[in-house]
Amino acid sequence: MAGLFGKVAKFASSPQGRRLIEKGKDAANDPKNRAKIEQAASKLRKKGGQPPA
Repeated sequence: MAGLFGKVAKFASSPQGRRLIEKGKDAANDPKNRAKIEQAASKLRKKGGQPPA
C-alpha cells in the first residue's frame, strides 16, 4: 500500500490537489454542510451502531 499512499501524497501536493483540499475545507466550514453532518451523526447515534438487517 506504500505505492498508493505515495500517489495520494503526490496528488495532494499538486496544484489540483491543493485546490481540491481547499474546496473540501471550505465545504466543511459551511454552516449548511455542518448541519447535514450533524443530522447524519445524530441518526447514527440513535441507531446504536446496529448493523443493517
